[in-house]
Amino acid sequence: MSDEATAVAEFSAETKQLGDQIAEMTLKQAKELSDYLKEAYGIEPATGGGVVMAAGPAGGDAGGGEPEKTEFDVVLTGFGDKKLDVVKVVKNLTGASLMEAKKMVEGVPAKLKEAVSKEEAEKVKAEVEAAGGSVELK
Repeated sequence: MSDEATAVAEFSAETKQLGDQIAEMTLKQAKELSDYLKEAYGIEPATGGGVVMAAGPAGGDAGGGEPEKTEFDVVLTGFGDKKLDVVKVVKNLTGASLMEAKKMVEGVPAKLKEAVSKEEAEKVKAEVEAAGGSVELK
């Protein structure tokens, strides 16, 4: 059995190097990598991690879990009288096609960004509101 275990444990030098680089990342760098992979390639982390993180504060009865929130969903709640401007902004922010962006805007509420930092959420909110739309951070 030890021969089988050894065979499974062999990795290429490239894989080891990449794994070591990832393991040495700071939390900020890991979040930045996650955001990059999501934006550039549409790769999102597994949802299991979010469940584990959400389960942690539930054990306390103090009810002070909200101030620790670090990730936000940006939800479009309205488009006002400048629908075309809002559609253009949504298209640019999400990378969706013009038709997909139009459907998102017309189908409010629509989630524009998911699990983003407070800074990014505020930036997205400001862009959409500047175009005439309304946004909630959840």
